[in-house]
Amino acid sequence: MALALSVAAGSLASLLLPAAVSRSVDQALSSGSGSGSGSGGGGGGGGVLQLAVVVGVLTAAEAAAQYAGPRATAEATARLRSTVLRRVLAAGPYPAHRTAVGDLVARLTAGAAEAGLAGQAIIYTVAQLGMAAAAVVALGLLAPELAAAFLLTAPAGWLLLRRHVRRTVQRGTGYQRAQADVAARLMDALAGSRTIAAAGTVEQEIERVLRPVPELSRHGYGLWDSQRRVAFSTGLLAPATQIAVLAAAGHCLSRGTVSTGELVAALGYTALALGGFGAAQSLLDLARARAGQARIAQVLDTRVAPVGLRALPAGPGRVELRGITVRRQGRVVLDRLDLVLPAGTLTAVVGASGAGTSLLAAAAGGLLTPEQGLVVIDGVPIEEVRPTDLRTAVSYAFTDPALTGTTILDALTAAAQPISPARARRAARTAQADAFIRRLPAGYDTPLADAPLSGGQRQRLGLARALAPDCRLLVLDDATSSLDTATEARLLAAMNVSHGGRTRLVVTRRTSLAAQADAVAWLEDGRIRALAPHQRLWRIPAYRRIFTGTPTEP
Repeated sequence: MALALSVAAGSLASLLLPAAVSRSVDQALSSGSGSGSGSGGGGGGGGVLQLAVVVGVLTAAEAAAQYAGPRATAEATARLRSTVLRRVLAAGPYPAHRTAVGDLVARLTAGAAEAGLAGQAIIYTVAQLGMAAAAVVALGLLAPELAAAFLLTAPAGWLLLRRHVRRTVQRGTGYQRAQADVAARLMDALAGSRTIAAAGTVEQEIERVLRPVPELSRHGYGLWDSQRRVAFSTGLLAPATQIAVLAAAGHCLSRGTVSTGELVAALGYTALALGGFGAAQSLLDLARARAGQARIAQVLDTRVAPVGLRALPAGPGRVELRGITVRRQGRVVLDRLDLVLPAGTLTAVVGASGAGTSLLAAAAGGLLTPEQGLVVIDGVPIEEVRPTDLRTAVSYAFTDPALTGTTILDALTAAAQPISPARARRAARTAQADAFIRRLPAGYDTPLADAPLSGGQRQRLGLARALAPDCRLLVLDDATSSLDTATEARLLAAMNVSHGGRTRLVVTRRTSLAAQADAVAWLEDGRIRALAPHQRLWRIPAYRRIFTGTPTEP
């Protein structure tokens, strides 16, 4: 709003300036010619005062616009980044169309910054074009010949501008796409830097990361070339238009149809009308903003499930998966799957690689919304439950947990509902993590950045975080895979004491954990092939192969 007001005030003052100069010039000439009779001095002073007021308003408006413009762009960019980040996180960890991390970073940084230019570019474009149109009208009011001279030469410039703006939109989209490709490849390389160094493939990886650079350079050169052509074209057309108007004004002055002051005003209005060519840069900024907005819109179009409003009633933790279907990359992974988790039981989910066991675990606790079907917890569809209630009722532990917060204790108390330090420490003892935490330099207050954690220790911290809330459904997605057999046995024994009455769903390929389950759900071809105790299923060769990797006998 501040930018729009300051630009509007500046535009109005700019339009008044040639008229004020014209009046001052005519009054000054009139005063000079009539000085012998002692008349005209007072009128000249009024013209100068009017000119001073217009110049003052114009200066103040320009200064305000210089401050308001960058601020408006920065605020718009910040809002866009916040909106995109909220949409990405609201879509959950299993969006239907996942954007690569590097690509998403590029959209949040460069894409949002380009899109943030839109407001400022629109305001300046409208102001410059409006001022140019008003200036042409003013030329016509001074003398129709002046407007005609301007309109004979200026339109060619607009045809060139239109062509270059279209090219800029295409180049801008391509540039941002190539930039995101480089960022995505770089993020992948950084994530696998140890593997790359160990394999000795640094040079090959550098070549892979930089492969989109020629395309990036091509689009970047195209953007620069568009701006160069616009500057060159307007640089030629502006003097030609000024000369044409000046010639017409001189002719009118010789005939006496315009005064000397009006001739000066005509030059000023011509400059303002040519300022419409100045909208070229604003149009180029707008074109870049459109390219950025197009990339931002692709993220904002991500499907987000509606937020539930129902409170979750008290219940034992019975979970039902009714005919759920989940697709990934056009392939049906879970196909109208049905599964019931009785309250207070331990159910293991077992399947070969790619069978969708993690997707089933995600759907069971509401981290993933299936394309079809329904997940019900204690009689209420999960999608209708308030998010805070759901995240309190369901707790997750993963293979490679992400630990958030500043210290170890922060990581253990991160939850939808506050977790007391005492409860977090009890959960750490259950997860067999308390002993190694106390050996850290500052114990539970050790900064995460200073804690040298192994894979097994990270898993135990993730388990402790999952065990800390007072949940009714505990989901362990291969969360003990990095633990040795003895540690896993102690953890399971402790968990049976602390969470034996809770409903538990575990994804595993370890026989020790599957053997402790009340029932094993054997997942194959998107369906539950069998639901039975581990000991009974072990008689089937295909089931044994999931754990042993040995081929099935014919």
